[in-house]
Amino acid sequence: MKRQQLTWADVTGPVDAKKAIVVIYDIFGYFDQTLQGADILAFSDAHQKYKVFIPDWFKGSPCPIEIYPPDNDDKKKQLGDFFGTYPPPKVAGQVPDYVKAVKDQDSSIEKFGIIGYCWGGKVVALSVKADSNPFSIAAQIHPAMVDASDAEGLSVPTMLLASKEEPDEEVKKFEDNLKVAKHVETFKDQIHGWMAARADLSDNRVKEEYERGYKTVLEFFGKNF
Repeated sequence: MKRQQLTWADVTGPVDAKKAIVVIYDIFGYFDQTLQGADILAFSDAHQKYKVFIPDWFKGSPCPIEIYPPDNDDKKKQLGDFFGTYPPPKVAGQVPDYVKAVKDQDSSIEKFGIIGYCWGGKVVALSVKADSNPFSIAAQIHPAMVDASDAEGLSVPTMLLASKEEPDEEVKKFEDNLKVAKHVETFKDQIHGWMAARADLSDNRVKEEYERGYKTVLEFFGKNF
């Protein structure tokens, strides 16, 4: 299946895949590193292929990556304004309808998983806690706003891959609160964003850990999805 770039989503993966992964990108939208990650998810597991959908929640207007890190007042304001326009609860509330639309378009898909990066990690946390959760498995990758209480009561296998910038204590509490199949790991020398838009793949160490991160996701999904 060739990559499809639609007004509402980027889609990759085999046409005959029976399982799908919805990717919630970070605030910087469709970056090459994120799209490359989607291809890895779709095609790299020899035993299980996935259709991967990346909805465009920002309608073509993502947050400019130049404002991160927010190291001055203007950047902080721009970042705050963006989060105010796209708060995770607002987007999480739209996710079930998106999955329903995909099902209506492709009835061959039997199960859905979800992966989110940074801001998208919080969207994942809220989506799988909701009564309307349509997902069978979830992954948060260098998630923003880690909250241990988000792990309470989850009923689907869950993983969290943290960078050196996520709060260790909150990540540990999140892990302790999970009562389902889980994998929680901190990549101690990687920055927030190393598996998505902020990944500097020209750096051999970052590339190595980027690839290991996706391998870890695929192994967890392969066992639990």
